[in-house]
Amino acid sequence: MRHRCKVKKLGLPADQRKALMRSLTTECIRHGRIKTTLIRAKAVRKHVDHQITLAKRGDLHARRQSMGFIYDKQLVHALFENAPERYEDRQGGYCRVLRTLPRQGDNAKMAILELV
Repeated sequence: MRHRCKVKKLGLPADQRKALMRSLTTECIRHGRIKTTLIRAKAVRKHVDHQITLAKRGDLHARRQSMGFIYDKQLVHALFENAPERYEDRQGGYCRVLRTLPRQGDNAKMAILELV
């Protein structure tokens, strides 16, 4: 049962899970599309949407919060320059998870996470 469980554990300790979410978020914003397992894609979607929301807000506090989460400083600057005009008409849902049929070596369901 998952009563009151807010975070998907992904079989990792908290520090490794946070590092995984940060790296997948960084790569999704950098490339616009990443291929990962379905469960990881669903978990990282929340973080990518939050970073784009911060970029749309655009103030100094939001920029510093993004700098603390995203690994690449130039990527944060590019995100804050491009996101407000790219996503000005959307109120959320900046990511899309597409399920793919081929499975990984450990038979995990694969998915593509892409920016809209």
